[in-house]
Amino acid sequence: MVNDRFQGTGTALVTPFTSEGELDEAAVSRLVDFQLAAGVEMILPCGTTGEGINLTIEEYEQIVTSIVERVAGRAVVIAGAGSNSTKQAINLAKLAKACGADGILSVGPYYNKPTQAGFVEHFRAIAEVDDLPVVIYNVPSRTGSNILPETVLSIAQIPGVVAVKESSGSLVQAMEIIKNKPEGFRVLSGDDWAALPILAMGGDGVVSVAANEVPERIHEMVEAALAGEIAQARAFHYSLLPLMQANFIETNPIPVKAMLSMMGLITESYRLPLVPISPENRMRLRQVAQDAGLVLKAEV
Repeated sequence: MVNDRFQGTGTALVTPFTSEGELDEAAVSRLVDFQLAAGVEMILPCGTTGEGINLTIEEYEQIVTSIVERVAGRAVVIAGAGSNSTKQAINLAKLAKACGADGILSVGPYYNKPTQAGFVEHFRAIAEVDDLPVVIYNVPSRTGSNILPETVLSIAQIPGVVAVKESSGSLVQAMEIIKNKPEGFRVLSGDDWAALPILAMGGDGVVSVAANEVPERIHEMVEAALAGEIAQARAFHYSLLPLMQANFIETNPIPVKAMLSMMGLITESYRLPLVPISPENRMRLRQVAQDAGLVLKAEV
């Protein structure tokens, strides 16, 4: 199966809240419009960066539906729909489809620490629910378990599984998957810092945190790399590297939400156990943003 829609630049979209902690639908619309204007191919709400684990089912339905309606077919909407419970992951996949999503991002089960065989059966059960395309999300730093390359390749044979968001932190692992993947199966970098190396090795795109802040520049980097213009892509990569790194000076999405607030795009509001960025890191983040040429609100 060739999946030309699941490649290019994807944005791991933050979930904006009001100062009262409710969903901020006006801010959602601003963020989506910002992404679409930059030409991103994929928008991924309700994942790690979107604080999906802290959303109620009603909020999940509200945000995915509103994004699907706002996007109106101009990008692929891949809704976060993972859980450490296979049954719950299936329920979220069904809900994502009902909301109109084009696919789901399903994280490897966390806390349970399944065996490699367990990973295969988990994703098989999700993929067999309906015809909504499934993107595997491998992020062992969050889940505590690595989906090994041979396991990803086994899961890739399951009908309906179209891509992997590879966030193991290992370029060797990414290479093994790219080298041996079935035709049409897409390998997306799940880390901004690894996007260029993975693209240069034959990968297909990135699911980016920094694209929340600089979607046009991330898109230009990915486009250049996919076109084989590595020198140009490398220039983009190194110009953006301080921002990519700053987004993780504290737990994601704390820094990126602080940055988007500085840019005037959202209210800086989190759900516990996440809390606002520390004062010293806020100063550091603001300097990185200024160095990157971002237009920020005046400090109050």
